Amino acid sequence: MKCSDTTQVDTLGKASIVSPLFDDQAAYQYFVPEDEKIIIQINTKQIVSFISDDIPIPMFELAGPRKQIYFDPSKLRCALVTCGGLCPGLNDIIRSIVLELYYRYGVKNISGIKYGLEGFIPKCKHQTVDLNPKKVSDILNEGGSVLGSSRGKQDIGQVVDCLERMQIGILFMIGGDGTLKAASKIADEITTRNLKISVIGIPKTIDNDIYMISRSFGFDTAVEMATQAIKGAHNEAEGYLNGIGLIKVMGRHSGFIAATAAIAQQDVNFVLIPEIDFDLEGENGLFCKLEKRLKLRKHAVILVAEGAGQKIFKDEKEEFDPSGNKKLNDIGVFLKNKIIEYFLKKGINIALKYFDPSYLLRSMPANSNDSVFCGFLGRDAVHAGMAGKTKIIIGHWNNHYVHIPMACSVGKRKQVSPNGKLWHTVLESTGQETLINS
Repeated sequence: MKCSDTTQVDTLGKASIVSPLFDDQAAYQYFVPEDEKIIIQINTKQIVSFISDDIPIPMFELAGPRKQIYFDPSKLRCALVTCGGLCPGLNDIIRSIVLELYYRYGVKNISGIKYGLEGFIPKCKHQTVDLNPKKVSDILNEGGSVLGSSRGKQDIGQVVDCLERMQIGILFMIGGDGTLKAASKIADEITTRNLKISVIGIPKTIDNDIYMISRSFGFDTAVEMATQAIKGAHNEAEGYLNGIGLIKVMGRHSGFIAATAAIAQQDVNFVLIPEIDFDLEGENGLFCKLEKRLKLRKHAVILVAEGAGQKIFKDEKEEFDPSGNKKLNDIGVFLKNKIIEYFLKKGINIALKYFDPSYLLRSMPANSNDSVFCGFLGRDAVHAGMAGKTKIIIGHWNNHYVHIPMACSVGKRKQVSPNGKLWHTVLESTGQETLINS
């Protein structure tokens, strides 16, 4: 992956206040110099190419606490908002941000905005929530978001009006690509008005598809839950003659959950993802290959991402959700019905069990690995905001936490490469052949 935009991080002004972290004698303190960078592309040939062409090597700014900060903690007001779909780890992010602000920097005025961007709009009349350590102490054991969420576009001007009225200094926005697009527009409006408000994004997507983000929180939990569904589907399939376990998991445009879960729990025979085309009928189609599998092994497991096979519905009327996302046709239910229909015509008795754990995946509390990851993201988001950074997202890149300008990521998507190691490993572990008729 390459970042075609500048990796220069925007700031609100000179950071001239000595960080209160110097006063914390209870823990070892390390501070990150402003010129500490992480190379984006570590491929040797590309680095040599940059040098030979006299092109600056693209680098991300290393995240972490700074010796000098921009905001006076005693006078600072912060706000947190969660937007879009639910995802394991939202409460962990909220908790880590609040505890870091409150205990490490001494910021006592922290507001939670209810129900996404709706919480900024006066006509919605949502009350804010005062966030403090007592309020967030146990929320990591809960799924969802204690602040609630919503979808749909809101008036950016009204959002910034609300930030002004509340005298907010740092806004933490936790959400996916749509949220980050809104965050970028909010930051632009703040700049236009010449306000001193930092906007820090924490990228959230259970699908792990945000561009320039090597890993997003919640994904690890989703894969773990998906593997449990695979185990159940495999047990059901093995328990019957010509048993078929069909599982649908999340993945609108990217099949990372399906691909990774199939490798983690190697009981899957067919993996269908949005990036890889497939046919249903014909010699190489799914139905024919599935029939051969049943004749050979008497059972089969199919794992399908929700965005797979949408070409099948090309003649259907397009519908969109309040956020402008195209509503997907239900490939899981469609495949279930079509598979039953195919074998019925063949006179072959099958026992098909359908599993759809999609909402269970996204509404669960984060597992231990994701919870630790969220803690790092939340704390580094606070360090960035306190230092006056703005219009950035906190990401994990080349085993480091970094500041990624929103322009590098917003409006782009990471997908499974058909020629990459992940998909190649899926094919090796499943034995899946091409499902396209030549």
